[in-house]
Amino acid sequence: MTNQTSLRDRALAFHALHVPGRPLVLPNAWDTASARLVEDAGAAAVATTSAGLAWALGAADGDRVERDRALGVVADIVAAVAVPVTADIESGYADDPEGVAATVRAVLAAGAVGVNIEDALYEKGTGPLRPIGEQSERITAAREAADTEGVPLFINARIDTFLRGSGDVDLTLERAAAFRSAGADGIFVPGAVDPGTVKLLADGVDGPLNILVGPGAPPIQDLAALGVARVSAGSSIAQAAHALVRQAARDLLELGTYEKLEDGLDHSTLNTLLGTAR
Repeated sequence: MTNQTSLRDRALAFHALHVPGRPLVLPNAWDTASARLVEDAGAAAVATTSAGLAWALGAADGDRVERDRALGVVADIVAAVAVPVTADIESGYADDPEGVAATVRAVLAAGAVGVNIEDALYEKGTGPLRPIGEQSERITAAREAADTEGVPLFINARIDTFLRGSGDVDLTLERAAAFRSAGADGIFVPGAVDPGTVKLLADGVDGPLNILVGPGAPPIQDLAALGVARVSAGSSIAQAAHALVRQAARDLLELGTYEKLEDGLDHSTLNTLLGTAR
């Protein structure tokens, strides 16, 4: 990322990319190389995937990576690309709102201009989703921390009602309204891909709606027609990349064959792309 534009300017530019009917498409990255490849493919912004990032660091997904390690990768990505970067910070890498605020300050110090904050509880909690009030406090803390720094950080509130709950649209919209009031800019509902459901969410959410895509999801042009403003690949590209590593390794070790390697990028292409200074 160049220093020619301020963090505030980059944040405003990132906000402007969220247009219902003309969604921002984010093929999520997990390290410098994947971020440069995503940018080179034409992405208007780079989003990290917390799962892919955790796996690259040798950890499992689900609040198991230390904040400093994760944001160190984010800082490297920001330095490697010229487009805005938004960071998936899981549930905020913190147990309380004050910790979430500290994470946001660290995100801004790394140069990112957006965050995803999810409302799921892992082994630290007693249920699949945080109570609405508790999650709202965490989002408010993130908003206030960014505002204090003078940066309109794009806060994307992830709601896991479809991944971990009943998939109830009314419950999702209730949480979305509360999180928007708390300071979230956009709403991310992974797991919702049925066109009728997506339409209800797009019409009912007061703000940009983000949908997670992958095999089985409607084409992006169909989601655009439903009013979606942001489309994310999540961890699916990282999963596909790791699947190739495993299968190619097994073919070499068990069969002595190399067919899975035929479509690899050539050495000079990668060297040129990754060797270009920013």
